[in-house]
Amino acid sequence: MTTFDINTLQAFIVRAKAATYVGSGQKLLPYRLGSHDLQFVDSDWAYHDSYLGESDFIGEEIVYTQRQVVWGMNYFGVILQPDRISSAQAGHVIKVSLTRLYQEGRFLGGFEYTVDDLRYVDTNEGDFQLFHGKEWIEQESQIVYELRYHGGLVKN
Repeated sequence: MTTFDINTLQAFIVRAKAATYVGSGQKLLPYRLGSHDLQFVDSDWAYHDSYLGESDFIGEEIVYTQRQVVWGMNYFGVILQPDRISSAQAGHVIKVSLTRLYQEGRFLGGFEYTVDDLRYVDTNEGDFQLFHGKEWIEQESQIVYELRYHGGLVKN
């Protein structure tokens, strides 16, 4: 069984998330037909984010240490009002907001940030070891985009 420091894992997840989707990081050849695959590696640690779709999308993030899976997260996002926000606009708001969140050294809820007239909100229950949550974007107090996520430690 692989052993690791839980604080090291949490810090790695934050670095990996900041370096991949948010940081427009290294893209891999698709593992599945139509998937977008991103990876971040640091020493014995590896992070893989794989998602399918654009405006409505589904994905999975996995962290490995010493080639063993130790953490994972699934997510599904949807543009609820395509007449009010495009997937490009939502992506921009998400990247700007998450960049700010990761600068705080964390990646889960209890966070709000405004970009122009769009308000990003992330809320969750639990901690990175076992959690579920939701992020959304509001425009004029109406939710125009929403994503639900869940995950935690993976044990063999």
